[in-house]
Amino acid sequence: MASPSRLLATLAATFLLCTTTAIPIAAAAATTTVNVTSFGKSYGKVCDSGRFAELGLDMSSFPYCNASLPYADRVRDLIGWMTVEEKVSNLGDVARGAPRVGLPPYKWWSEALHGISSTGPATLFDDLRSRAGNHSGRATVNNGTVFANVINTAASFNETLWKSIGQVVSTEARAMYNLGKGGLTYWSPNINIVRDPRWGRALETPGEDPFVAGRYAVNFVRGMQDIPGHVTAADPNSRPIKTSACCKHYAAYDVDDWHNHTRFTYDARVTARDMAETFLRPFEMCVRDGDASAVMCSYNRVNGVPACADARLLTGTLRGEWGLHGYVVSDCDAVRVMVDNATWLGFSGADAGAAAVRAGLDLDCGENWKVDENGEPLADFLTAYGMAAVAEGKMSEADVDGALRNQLMTLMRLGYFDNIPEFAGLNETDVCTEEHRGLALDGAKQGIVLLKNHGGRLPLDPKETLAVAVHGPHARAPEKVMDGDYTGPPCRYVTPRQGISNHVKISHRAKTAIYFGGINLHIEREGNDREDILLPRNQTEEILRFAKASPNPIILVILSGGGIDISFAQNHPKIGAILWAGYPGGEGGNAIADVIFGRYNPGGRLPLTWYKNKYIKQIPMTSMEFRPVPEHGYPGRTYKFYDGPDVLYPFGYGLSYTKFLYNTTTTGAAVTVPVPGGHCKGLSYKPSVAAAGAAPACQAVNVDGHACAETVSFNVTVSNAGGRAGAHVVLVYTAPPPEVDQAPIKQVAAFQRVFVPAKGAATVPFALNVCRAFGIVERTAYTVVPSGVSRVIVENGDASSSVSFPVKIELSV
Repeated sequence: MASPSRLLATLAATFLLCTTTAIPIAAAAATTTVNVTSFGKSYGKVCDSGRFAELGLDMSSFPYCNASLPYADRVRDLIGWMTVEEKVSNLGDVARGAPRVGLPPYKWWSEALHGISSTGPATLFDDLRSRAGNHSGRATVNNGTVFANVINTAASFNETLWKSIGQVVSTEARAMYNLGKGGLTYWSPNINIVRDPRWGRALETPGEDPFVAGRYAVNFVRGMQDIPGHVTAADPNSRPIKTSACCKHYAAYDVDDWHNHTRFTYDARVTARDMAETFLRPFEMCVRDGDASAVMCSYNRVNGVPACADARLLTGTLRGEWGLHGYVVSDCDAVRVMVDNATWLGFSGADAGAAAVRAGLDLDCGENWKVDENGEPLADFLTAYGMAAVAEGKMSEADVDGALRNQLMTLMRLGYFDNIPEFAGLNETDVCTEEHRGLALDGAKQGIVLLKNHGGRLPLDPKETLAVAVHGPHARAPEKVMDGDYTGPPCRYVTPRQGISNHVKISHRAKTAIYFGGINLHIEREGNDREDILLPRNQTEEILRFAKASPNPIILVILSGGGIDISFAQNHPKIGAILWAGYPGGEGGNAIADVIFGRYNPGGRLPLTWYKNKYIKQIPMTSMEFRPVPEHGYPGRTYKFYDGPDVLYPFGYGLSYTKFLYNTTTTGAAVTVPVPGGHCKGLSYKPSVAAAGAAPACQAVNVDGHACAETVSFNVTVSNAGGRAGAHVVLVYTAPPPEVDQAPIKQVAAFQRVFVPAKGAATVPFALNVCRAFGIVERTAYTVVPSGVSRVIVENGDASSSVSFPVKIELSV
């Protein structure tokens, strides 16, 4: 998310967080929260009469502190007190406040991708050697709960887990805030789709399916934001929230740095169909179903227009169509990028800032670009050029008021002005609790995927396998290998070797060998896309050497975010088992060991396709099309459209230590869908169908004009044919009528993770909404339900069992 100068900004932020005196508007902001005044007394809210008295102000004179008034009235009053200079000084992520009228500075930038991160100026973990209250607040906090990376967590296909992680993260965030060590606004989750296997940020995302990414967003955001008793409200803008979550990076962002194409200069040329069907869908779900209070626009241009200056995307879609209740923030330095990198329309700083605000941007994350001789950030781009934009008539004061209104309404909802009583008592004892560490361990285990288990090589029995040999570069993995990016210091850090040693003795002379390999943030990360999808050559050679020397087939554990072509290992008789552990977080070593030694039966399924390396030779990373492009020889992207040779492991693949079988009593379904007003939509049919005149008179109904009340209900019985209990993910796909041209091969419509006892069974009910489950996007970007026979497909992760049945959809005019 951050620009290449993030490290400099982090060092500068550390200096800022040590400051405890009030600073004039024109200078750098004061403490990370409102808790500490220039007199050194702590306060938990802006509207505290004692705090105002210390500033020489009478709080009763400011209606914005009258908690009996609606939020909108209070925000209007606060903005009314501010001068235009004060307003502009609050358009950046280090907002200067307006001490003259009692508004303190505020640092907006915090991260919580998979736990509270030390990235950004608002969050500060104390050094392990520091005394209590060394940096700020009354207590020392050295660590936070670090969960597995998002790609791991997505592999669990467990919506309950996703929401629970959000709840834990927000609890630790409120505790950090109360201690003066963090903010209330978190720029997570990352819900961009993994379009290409080379993308360096795959580890941060829920994978390649837009529906799965959207459901992840909804659950994580709900976990971060929802307060019991305040899940809904007549006026969503007044609904209190626990912390603020932000879905990013909007939109069509998935190129970081590939063959001189960087995210700062890249122009994503996207068809209307791909935009609606794939790139926008997770964000729509995040805003409409998750009620996210923030969205971050991306660096790149979309069809020629910078995302952060695209009024159609920000105002038209985000607010107009989806009804965003919150603020829009730029990716860090994205406004500057318009001027210095993309050189869009020859804009000056004032031009870029004004264009962004008028398009719907409310906040500029931009403290990275301009620092003083000490590395201290001086100004974001909007703050630096905002007054010039106003003076030149490029941006009105009313434009600035609109941006501030969206910001301040969010802070009102967070209790920044009044506090939220149920969270006021959270403190250092609510960080890294035993319960939180337990969830991190459980989540890491749920996301581990068993890729190969020839001859039942796993699990190992510690009563029979008394010792193992441990090899590979990730056996003693440093934190960045296990934790990935956007992380804080973990509560504790368990390496794979340490996890294994908790079960058996480690000896180089052991007959059973485990190799821990994969890649790391030197190869895949923000700002760095991969050149290939192979293991480093030295690892491949080493694995083959150990396999040849070992008396028994070895076990291979891969740590990575994106997929890796390990065809050599999948087909090798002396490599008996393969596990993908992703980047499993602070408890990762124990999670891996619990799976290897059978304390946990793996049930994860891949949230993205693992291609063979020849795929990247067939299609450049800059090709944005998802559907195959025959004239260029492009095979298509993701499981929904790829039509090339066999992949290594398909989306949804995953084995278990037992065998699961499917059954359903549903042999078919028929649904009649009325067409409002008789307005049918056209469809693209395959040439043979069109030539034969076989297309129905009413081909499809537009979802936007339909009530969408029809459902298809059915049960799937999952039987455990083995002697070991375990969790299993039931993935439901729908396939459109085969005569429709350029439609998805299939698409995820629902999923559930269930526990099935040994030799037992579980019945899993599904009710598919016809519009959402069977809708497809036509080339004109309408989402339609097609007439004809679609299919429901339920596939086992190891392809050993599946059920399917036809669904006849009739359109009634």
